[in-house]
Amino acid sequence: MTTVAKPQAPKSAPDEASKPLPDEAFEKVRLDPALLVRDECNAREEDTEPDAKLITSVKTIGIQDAISVRPRPDGTYGVFKGWRRAQAVQRANATAKADGREVQTAPAYVRKDMVGRDGWTTMLSLVENDQRREMSATDTLKATELALVGMNDIEVTTARKALGVRKGAEKDARTARKLDDATLRRTAAGGMDLEQTARLAEVEDVRDAENRLLRALKKDREEGKGGRGHWDHEFALLQAEQADTRTHDAALKKLKDAKIPLLPAYYSWGEKNESRPLSDLTTGLGNLLTEQQHKGCPGHSARLDDEHQPVWHCSDPKEHGHKVRRSAQPKKPVNEEAAEARAKVIAGNKAWSAARGPRKDFITRLCRAKDLPSTLRALAVSSMIELPEFYAQWAAKRDQSDVIRFLTGKTPENTATAAEALVATHAKTRDLHLMVACVAAAAEFSLSGKKTWEHLSRRQGEWLLLLESLGYTLSEVEEQAASRYRPTKKNPAKAA
Repeated sequence: MTTVAKPQAPKSAPDEASKPLPDEAFEKVRLDPALLVRDECNAREEDTEPDAKLITSVKTIGIQDAISVRPRPDGTYGVFKGWRRAQAVQRANATAKADGREVQTAPAYVRKDMVGRDGWTTMLSLVENDQRREMSATDTLKATELALVGMNDIEVTTARKALGVRKGAEKDARTARKLDDATLRRTAAGGMDLEQTARLAEVEDVRDAENRLLRALKKDREEGKGGRGHWDHEFALLQAEQADTRTHDAALKKLKDAKIPLLPAYYSWGEKNESRPLSDLTTGLGNLLTEQQHKGCPGHSARLDDEHQPVWHCSDPKEHGHKVRRSAQPKKPVNEEAAEARAKVIAGNKAWSAARGPRKDFITRLCRAKDLPSTLRALAVSSMIELPEFYAQWAAKRDQSDVIRFLTGKTPENTATAAEALVATHAKTRDLHLMVACVAAAAEFSLSGKKTWEHLSRRQGEWLLLLESLGYTLSEVEEQAASRYRPTKKNPAKAA
């Protein structure tokens, strides 16, 4: 490959002391990238390699800004401005045939006037590298959003590929712009992609969200499995915590608006707690005391339970003429060990519920793949023949929502309508996928209780370990619950 057009030198070659002409004074030509080498006067000596993002962009839309070169005696061209772009097109061409792409040329300004002028060549290279200032992370996101919004569908597909972003990037860019520039730079340095950065923006108000997600991402990379299981689980936990906080705040606001006092969860040393829940109290005649009956009492108050629902109390039953039921349990002193154990149970329940989303997303990817793992196919076939109890219990519920989600990738708004559409469009070649989706839905139904992690059966544990063997990353609570069923040399695994 040769130059597409011959470069034209300036009319007169200035001497070393004169000011060089700008690149635009020379004709732009296209050169064979194989003839490009790094000029010895290129000022950049560190960080000279093109990154994956640049290579992807060049593969998709080519080099957009011409490089600057000067001819060498051996017929090659020394690149003193744009060496990373030159290398990117070389690497793009190296895989062009295998990828079914056309071989590219490199747009360039051939600066014959710089031959023998090493001082000025280094100077021009320095100016290009030193005076360039990167866009702020916020501006980059805004430009990404505006560029994609202003394109048609075909253009958007090409642009996404060039930018290395996926479908929905314009929406993610808009969401990520809610973060400040310093946060955006930290997340980029930590390896978060655009979609992950947008998800961080959604949970930024949760304490330590940024660091937790960055630690999870680092853990995924250190494991080297190529997935993002720890990140997905941590994000699900953050979402659950955010929802929990919002529910709690809403409950507090409702009590405040109704002017109902919230009793303290703890009392100072020596401070006496006279309050009792209404379930422990009766009227003066011994009748059960309801919320409606108690609303007019000056001691009408509440505490919030673990689900942030009000538990109605009287702040001082004796003072306000109520009696304590004989069957009511006596007050127990605060036990730190019991309180700590209860806190662990509550945290475990929330973590178990949060893990359900990432786990079902993983199952969806399995069911929507072209080929199914042999172990999953074998489980589906055996379950259909043997009809185990967990499958019968799920079938009796007649809930197809998970089956639809696993096969279509979408959670149905109307299960009945979505089920009819799935039946109408289902391909015979995917019958086995349907069987797997049904068995997976049954297995997930058996894990749906928020306290299931405390007493996981062997079959439930082996289902989680099967998913792990297929690439799923167990969350901390899933690992804790299933670990006792891990196969060992003394205790080989049974079929799930």
